[in-house]
Amino acid sequence: MIVIGSPNSHNSQRLREVAERACTGRAILLPRANSLDWSVLDGVRTLGLSAGASAPESLVQELLGRLAERYALSVEERRVAEESVVFRLPAPLN
Repeated sequence: MIVIGSPNSHNSQRLREVAERACTGRAILLPRANSLDWSVLDGVRTLGLSAGASAPESLVQELLGRLAERYALSVEERRVAEESVVFRLPAPLN
C-alpha cells in the first residue's frame, strides 16, 4: 500500500498506520512519485494507493503515470467509506 502525503501530515501518517495494520503489513508514505524506491515493489502483484486529505490529485496522477511507465496497469477505484460530514462555519463568520 502506498499513501501519498507529507511526512509531517498527521492525517497521512495515520492513513499509513491504518493501511499497515489492515492490509499486508507493508505500507509506505510517499511525498512525491519521484521519491519512490522502486525496490519496495519487488514481488508486488496488487498495489493499493491512497492519499492524505491535503494531498493534491495531481500527486496521485503523477504516481500513476510513473507506475504506468514501468508496469501494465489495471486501475480500479474502490470506495470503502462514504463521508457525509459537513463542517459549518460558526455563526459570527457566516
